Amino acid sequence: METTGVRKGHEFDVQVLKTYLDEKLADYLGTSNNVADEPITVKQFVHGQSNPTYSVEYRGKKLVLRKKPPGKLLKGAHMVGREYRVMSALYNVKFPVPRPVLHCEDDSIVGTEFYMMEFVRGRVFLDPLIPEVSPEERREIYLEMSRVLAQLHSYDPLKIGLEGYGKADASYYDRQIKTWTRQYESAKTNEIKHMDELIEWLPSNSPGKGAGRVTVVHGDYRLGNVIFHPTEPKILAVLDWELSTLGDPYADLAYNCMGYYLPNQDGAFSLMTMDKGFSGIPREKEFRREYLRHFNKEDISKEDWKFYLSFSMFRLASIAQGVYKRSLLGNASSPYANTFLKRTMGLARLAMAIIEEKLDLLGNMFRLKFPDYSEKFYELRQKLLTFMDEEVFPIELRVWKRIRADPNRWQNVPPELEELKTKAKAQGLWNLFLPAVSGLKIEEYAHLCEITGQSPLAPELFNCSAPDTGNMEILHKYGNEDQKKQWLEPLLEGSIRSCFAMTEPGVGSSDATNINTTIEPTADGKHYVVTGRKWYISGAGDPRCRVAIVMGVTKNAQKRRHEQHSIILVPMDHPGVKVIRPMEVFGFDDAPHGHMDMSFDAVQVPAANLLLGEGRGFEMAQGRLGPGRIHHCMRLLGMAERAYNVMCHRATNRKAFGKLLADHDFNVKEIARSRIEIDQARLLTVAAARAMDQYGNKMARKEVSMIKVVAPNVAVKVIDRAIQIMGAAGVSQDSPVSYLYIAARTLRLADGPDEAHLNGIGRAELMLYRAKM
Repeated sequence: METTGVRKGHEFDVQVLKTYLDEKLADYLGTSNNVADEPITVKQFVHGQSNPTYSVEYRGKKLVLRKKPPGKLLKGAHMVGREYRVMSALYNVKFPVPRPVLHCEDDSIVGTEFYMMEFVRGRVFLDPLIPEVSPEERREIYLEMSRVLAQLHSYDPLKIGLEGYGKADASYYDRQIKTWTRQYESAKTNEIKHMDELIEWLPSNSPGKGAGRVTVVHGDYRLGNVIFHPTEPKILAVLDWELSTLGDPYADLAYNCMGYYLPNQDGAFSLMTMDKGFSGIPREKEFRREYLRHFNKEDISKEDWKFYLSFSMFRLASIAQGVYKRSLLGNASSPYANTFLKRTMGLARLAMAIIEEKLDLLGNMFRLKFPDYSEKFYELRQKLLTFMDEEVFPIELRVWKRIRADPNRWQNVPPELEELKTKAKAQGLWNLFLPAVSGLKIEEYAHLCEITGQSPLAPELFNCSAPDTGNMEILHKYGNEDQKKQWLEPLLEGSIRSCFAMTEPGVGSSDATNINTTIEPTADGKHYVVTGRKWYISGAGDPRCRVAIVMGVTKNAQKRRHEQHSIILVPMDHPGVKVIRPMEVFGFDDAPHGHMDMSFDAVQVPAANLLLGEGRGFEMAQGRLGPGRIHHCMRLLGMAERAYNVMCHRATNRKAFGKLLADHDFNVKEIARSRIEIDQARLLTVAAARAMDQYGNKMARKEVSMIKVVAPNVAVKVIDRAIQIMGAAGVSQDSPVSYLYIAARTLRLADGPDEAHLNGIGRAELMLYRAKM
């Protein structure tokens, strides 16, 4: 922890302290040949806002002195004697606190009452995002915080010697609300509407029995008040017990979870802007679960949790008001105390937003409200946001690292994925892409795609991932009843997966008329023989992939160029089907999904496997690609939004050349451009989806081509800017943006390269222009 020279107004006579220590701690300090000549060094810790805290080095011992601040104090505040008492009781039961050494009520020694404890060497993390450790350790640090808090709340106060430390009854919140109201009123300097509203709302909305037990409540339990082992995610000491009392343990839990709601400003310990997956930090619900499992509790009701959070914010706002008042009186411990009025106002405003449910706690990319969207859409959107936040992001990094480290990754599907599929299906978050099943318009589903696009794991969990979605649409639109029963039903159920085999290594496949793979009927007309080579066939590496939908040439001299292609269903285990190797994408093999190099060596399948009829391949491919391109584009915008959040977080938390990256003009403009481009691309994509809903795939072809050019390019630019602002971290395994870049850049090629779409758009526009001439 950082120390500095003793600040003005906080000085005391060091020699008087030295004499006192020699007398009171003679046995503890040990013998000395010349006590009078022993040096004593005193410095003040920068950390801490309330009670001045000092580092004291004397006779080979390193101690910490904590005292009341000088000057006139608010009644009932700064009770350092209580801190000493609770730490002594907890130290005796081996709870991680520093060893208490002495307590002195004599004001003549250092000017006020004080106590001393042993200095604990370790790590103190003041930034809640802990940028100096790996995501894996970050996760363990937070889970350790949860476990130690549960340990504290497991003690019976009466059994550890804390009789009379507080009232052991159910009136905790009544007393606390009155206490902090009184503290706020005595320090009040301005009229703050939201504080007045909280003072009125809280007393009548207390959750009654709360946790149902009375425990030691720390009062300010957070990351900055604990010391971790120098090399391990293990708490060695919990500090700052000034606000401790007996009461409802959920008050501590909610206080520690405030960081999930606080904005990243004015020094608040915010977790709001962290990357939800790659930060490693558990989401709020997981943190709560880790705590509650020690008491065999499932969760806390929504209404009760609103109270706990708003109460914690009210209390912190009252404390901030007291710090601000002391700054006006000239006896504040913090050099930044004169900024604390803004904290009081912001905390009160946030607490009321939580109470009134005017805060989108899950993040909101959906800025525009459309009156013609269904209630079902809004319900599914909220459920999807919750599912992503509570289920998907917490496992993301763990699953990715497990896959990459698994030597059998082509055979093993992470069990977490199958577990989440079951949960998603139970919540109705399943097959949302198919209007005939979900009841959603293409435009409505597009917004859900943006949400799932934030994580590459997510689409599969809702049975909404490519290439399965496009394949299911083909089977739904063009398959006969037998084909639907054999392949569509298990695909909709999620019991199998599929691939779409079109791209070939030997020809320019962006012009699908170049395709060389043949689908030829046998002489008796009972079978078709499929022969050819395909590559970058996404999904073909998955052990659950059971069928390939193959596009090839069925030559017919009587037909036009675009009526020479057919599509046929080929079981993956059929003789002659061979997966040659996995293809990599910028060095990633995307196991177990994969993008495979495949051959079809005279594969003979029943004629009944042909879809729709000979020469109908282009017709079906366009029908498949229309909605799929909407899905891809909106998922790309989800990727861009995630990268944008990472970029803004980095800019507001990292300094270079003497100021935050966010204060450099160039970065401000890059962030502005990114916001503009993402919103433009979203509106264009929504317009294309609406055109498809209203006029059909064919009539919306130009609009779909436009978004297929715009969305990937916007995503690539935004993600590239995020990488640039992040520096080396942007291309590392500790950030999602490097993988997002690969995915976005690849989609400038998938489903047709930019050039092909631009050519089509330009021709369509010129045709319209010439028609007017």
